[in-house]
Amino acid sequence: MKLLRFGPKGAEKPGIVANDGSLRDLSGHVDDIAGDILLPEQLALLSRLDVASLPKVDDDARIGPCVGRVGKFICIGLNYADHAAETGSELPAEPVVFNKWTSAICGPNDDIEIPRDSLSTDWEVELGVVIGKPGRYIDEADAMRHVAGYCVVNDVSEREFQLSRGGTWDKGKGCDTFGPLGPWLVTADEIPDPGNLGMWLEVDGHRYQNGSTSTMVFGVAHLVAYLSRFMSLQAGDVISTGTPPGVGMGQNPKVYLRPGQTMRLGIDGLGEQIQRTIQA
Repeated sequence: MKLLRFGPKGAEKPGIVANDGSLRDLSGHVDDIAGDILLPEQLALLSRLDVASLPKVDDDARIGPCVGRVGKFICIGLNYADHAAETGSELPAEPVVFNKWTSAICGPNDDIEIPRDSLSTDWEVELGVVIGKPGRYIDEADAMRHVAGYCVVNDVSEREFQLSRGGTWDKGKGCDTFGPLGPWLVTADEIPDPGNLGMWLEVDGHRYQNGSTSTMVFGVAHLVAYLSRFMSLQAGDVISTGTPPGVGMGQNPKVYLRPGQTMRLGIDGLGEQIQRTIQA
């Protein structure tokens, strides 16, 4: 299934993509794509619906972030061997963990705000993992049973805030609009191998990132199990798993975003995002 949320910001309704590609309204069956709706038994109920009989969503409806009421937005840094190489970093012995604030979450096609005083706002196409079955101290062999599905994430990052302002990475990662999610939450049964997905990102039509999840240092199962040692994972938590090479910081000379540009990005089977940059 491809699940989504549509409508005005803060008032999104749940939806699903029909076989013909049309968007259908799920609000007669669930209140949101969030929390317990992502449990395996609830997703199984949704999969039995006659989607073609559901009301159609207007073609011009805004697509919101594909998960609502996200409790934790956990990110993994330097998780692609080729991206670590372009930044001059050694491969990490364990996953590098940081957070994006949930206030950063926005729709896949919403405007991206370049923060005031920013000189180095950057892009990162990433595979997002959405937790379904909660857990703590999860065995890696069982980890994939805890995954509800996957989505596209643009881990927008302000590099000076992240690296040069005396602190953790979080202050450069969690600015408002720095976490577009979607367009769809694609359930795990449709993505049998999340470790072999092509992914790409363009700015103003120029392709900067063109990689694959196959170069991940730590795969999805390992990350889910690893993170569960340090926190309980709950339904609706999002894990953003790192980016391939081609970020602006890795260009020579460096290239950063400015107002009035357009980003377009996608991952095989998970859809595309398109964002315009504006000044905050």
